[in-house]
Amino acid sequence: MRMRLRRLLTWRKALIAFVTLCLLVLAAFTVLYLVIDIPRPNEQVKAQSNVYLFADGSRLARTGEVNRESVPLDRVPGDVRRAFVAAENKDFYSDSGVSLSGTARGVFSTLTGGGKQGGSTITQQYVKNYYLSQEQTVTRKVKELFISLKVDRHNSKDDILAGYLNSSYYGRLAYGVQAAARTYYGKEVEDLGVEEGAYLAALLQAPSQYDWAVASPADKKKAKARWGYVLDNMVGEGWLDKDERRRMRFPVPVAPKASAELAGDAGYLVDTARRELIAAGVGEQELAGGGWRITLNIDPDRQRALREAVTAGLTSPGDAAEPEPKAPRRDPDRQAGAVSVDPESGRIVALYGGDDYFKHYLNNATRADYQAGPTFAPVVLAAGIEAKKNGRSRVGRDMIRQTAKKLGMTADPAGFAAPQATSLGLMGASPLEMAGVHATLANDGKKVTPSIVKSARRGDRTVELPEATGEQAVGSASARFAHASASGIPRPVGGTWPGMSVPPLTDAAQVGGSTGASGHTDDRKAEWFIGSAPEEVTSIALFGESAKTGKQVALTGIEDDPTEYIWSVYLKARAAEPAEREGS
Repeated sequence: MRMRLRRLLTWRKALIAFVTLCLLVLAAFTVLYLVIDIPRPNEQVKAQSNVYLFADGSRLARTGEVNRESVPLDRVPGDVRRAFVAAENKDFYSDSGVSLSGTARGVFSTLTGGGKQGGSTITQQYVKNYYLSQEQTVTRKVKELFISLKVDRHNSKDDILAGYLNSSYYGRLAYGVQAAARTYYGKEVEDLGVEEGAYLAALLQAPSQYDWAVASPADKKKAKARWGYVLDNMVGEGWLDKDERRRMRFPVPVAPKASAELAGDAGYLVDTARRELIAAGVGEQELAGGGWRITLNIDPDRQRALREAVTAGLTSPGDAAEPEPKAPRRDPDRQAGAVSVDPESGRIVALYGGDDYFKHYLNNATRADYQAGPTFAPVVLAAGIEAKKNGRSRVGRDMIRQTAKKLGMTADPAGFAAPQATSLGLMGASPLEMAGVHATLANDGKKVTPSIVKSARRGDRTVELPEATGEQAVGSASARFAHASASGIPRPVGGTWPGMSVPPLTDAAQVGGSTGASGHTDDRKAEWFIGSAPEEVTSIALFGESAKTGKQVALTGIEDDPTEYIWSVYLKARAAEPAEREGS
């Protein structure tokens, strides 16, 4: 009897506690609903320029001519409106304006440092864009929830949708669906077709990533998939005929308008910096809002030296034995990318993404659609040594892939699926990734994540950037041996590893006390060179890309070692820097 009574009292206490908690939550919800009013529209419309500086404080570029224009909803075709609803919030016309589960995920993600989370309704996104800010804080998310409830009560769904379409950021500094229509398709919004509307709707998820002009091949696939997702949702909701959907083809946008500030290599530097800041948590719309002063780690002298070296390598046969260029000639089916990193600090001191940002928007320094080829061999070697240290007789493909991830590669499983993927380096990699991998090996195995941004400030806010150097990725012995193989050194200083030879990566070159090795990929569509000099590791790649179609093609004339030639020219320019500075 006593046991039953105790159990009854325990359940009663639990029930009282639960009811009390519910009442407290309800009371808090009611108080917050009454206290938080719909504010005045934010002042983000007063956009300013962003200023990008070199490491020495000299100006690289100024960006920020924001394109804004609002239009009434009746100018937006019905199919285009429904495309946005299908993309972001299929229940928009029947919901209460908020998603409690999405808000809860966002708050939890913010508290745990997990970054941005989706799940917000169209109403919540409109409130964030029009009334609040893009900052990722719990306070902002709570305000967004209560303001959205009030906005949904006081405004019609059409008014909310119009506000959402006109306040959203579409990339290319375009705010609003009318500005986006002109920017991406050169049309007035009323002239957009459903295919074009679906692409603009898809853009809102990741404007920079899905911008067709600058997207990598992998990101283009994601953009197309998102575009298809929007149209398929429209079919599912009965807003689009299935047969009509099947006949639709992706509407490629027009190229961005050229800007003198981003011409030449400046656009590639700004593009790389923007992507790094977005990865660090700065919202795309927040960055586009302007007012930022962004200083890069790029050394202007080394940047100029790398640019001139690549230009020389692309316009001459590149015979390293005779470094004087022959009669200039340029193979139009060659693209080059290069990244130079200080392995001790992780600073990117020079980056070459292409000749001219407005002639070739795809950044050759960050593209990862060509095979890594021989530059991957040191990763295999490092994994093998790590396996021996752990008492394993052989190293498997999974361990090699995990080692690649630790060293900084994306290491997509699909790239490691082929039988000879690891032995031939068949997986895709970018010059930036491989610069990080080899900088890590040169840094005794301590992780190096190359960083181009030195600082980013707006008003009294300073962005907290992740450390460019981190914990031990692989053992120091493994790193030394692997780095030695990439540098063409027969055996690293500091000992040997029982049963392990350390062959050079490929034919090695030694220039002025520095080392490096070059080699082409199995499909001969890319040639790589990893150069190592005091305080610097440089990844140089030459890509075969058809000037007419943009498709990958085999390189010709690479027996002249053009990447090695680029390295030698770059080193000579670097060696001349101190003398030039003393004389100036």
